Amino acid sequence: MGSGGFENERIRELKAFDDTKLGVKGLVDGGIQTVPKIFIQPSKGLSQELNSKHHHSSNFQIPVIDLASGRCEEIVNQIFYASSEWGFFQIVNHGVPVELLDRMMEGSRLFHEGDEETKKAFYSLNKRKQVKFSSNYDLYKSQTANWRDTLTIDNLFDGHLDPNDFPVICRDVILEYTRNMIKLGDKLLELLSQALELNPCHLRLTTECTRGWLMACHYYPACPEPELTLGASNHSDPSFFTLLLQDQIGGLQVLHQNQWVNVQPIPGALVVNIGDILQMISNDKFRSVEHRVLANHLGPRISIAFFFEGLISSAKIYGSIKELTSEENPPSYKEFTFKEFATNFFSRPLNETSYKHFKL
Repeated sequence: MGSGGFENERIRELKAFDDTKLGVKGLVDGGIQTVPKIFIQPSKGLSQELNSKHHHSSNFQIPVIDLASGRCEEIVNQIFYASSEWGFFQIVNHGVPVELLDRMMEGSRLFHEGDEETKKAFYSLNKRKQVKFSSNYDLYKSQTANWRDTLTIDNLFDGHLDPNDFPVICRDVILEYTRNMIKLGDKLLELLSQALELNPCHLRLTTECTRGWLMACHYYPACPEPELTLGASNHSDPSFFTLLLQDQIGGLQVLHQNQWVNVQPIPGALVVNIGDILQMISNDKFRSVEHRVLANHLGPRISIAFFFEGLISSAKIYGSIKELTSEENPPSYKEFTFKEFATNFFSRPLNETSYKHFKL
């Protein structure tokens, strides 16, 4: 079969999967024992790497920062180090009740494991639909599909959402969780500003990023052949920064010094990672780094990613922060609106880094 024939067969398989409107969990519930071809990573890539004892490093651990240590200067210094050297850190004693974190995880699980007809009603690959269920938003763009399903709550287009559009089974906890994430996001913006030696209110007042946000409730079903696929391909986040709640199964890895480092789950902790936009406006002082999620046979793995972003409807111009540039250190990126950034991101597969497109 020629390359055109293979591509036509792949498109047919993608459409057949898409038409079920039940995602990866639908495949697992149907009793599959092998990973379908549309999910299989290139043969010389993932399986060879995962079978190597060097595929990840146990010599590193991403920084863990206690936000209640009481020593603001030390916290700010830790955040600068983590944001500039790792692009990732975990926070504990962050002020969000553990009981709420547990309820948010349970609410996500109840949706993904709930009524199939309800999930079908929410199913969509339309990027403008604010509340949707899908599997692989880039299904027809990426060479390989990821082994995960997602419930997305999207506040990016006009800054307004109708809670009545949320799934009933997790509506109340989504509202409470969102309020807590926005409050914590404002606090982190102040700390990130201070880490950049800016006024504590600088990022919060100039980015609008807590007004534009997107929450992705990811569900990674148990995989019969986890060495053949990924839960999430290598990527960096198209955000200012992301707050991630993950369960205790593990699988999240960060690329650090050319090695994949496991992000070890810590009960009650939240993972913070710098996104592409913050790398750009900080003029590379902070780093947006590649990360991925491994598939596993233990699943389901559940995680909640809360992305802080700008508003697509806003005409606000972003660029390298003036105070962070000089004649010796000129801007590294051209100016952009969030709409331009988002349009570029959604035109590409997940594993293609967006910020490189804006490099001067």
